[in-house]
Amino acid sequence: MAHKKAGGSSRNGRDSQGQRLGVKRYGGQTVRAGTVIVRQRGTKIHPGRHVGLGRDFTIYALVDGVVHFDHANKRSRRANVAPSLNGNGAAPEPAA
Repeated sequence: MAHKKAGGSSRNGRDSQGQRLGVKRYGGQTVRAGTVIVRQRGTKIHPGRHVGLGRDFTIYALVDGVVHFDHANKRSRRANVAPSLNGNGAAPEPAA
């Protein structure tokens, strides 16, 4: 009689969950104080004005306002929040 042996289990077939890192609020978006702007490992993006840096290098808004990114120098990027002056979380109207 022909018999088939039981197949061995694969030693592969495992993977870790994604860590959900990256930019959470992009330039031009309005944020409330405490909103996470970037989740990262290390300071790929540095904190700028009105932005805090958490223990796990999370960048978050310290004030209500509008997010914008710029370059601190040739190599490092920086996240900033321009505070909203009208109190409702919206950006102030630009002077024309």
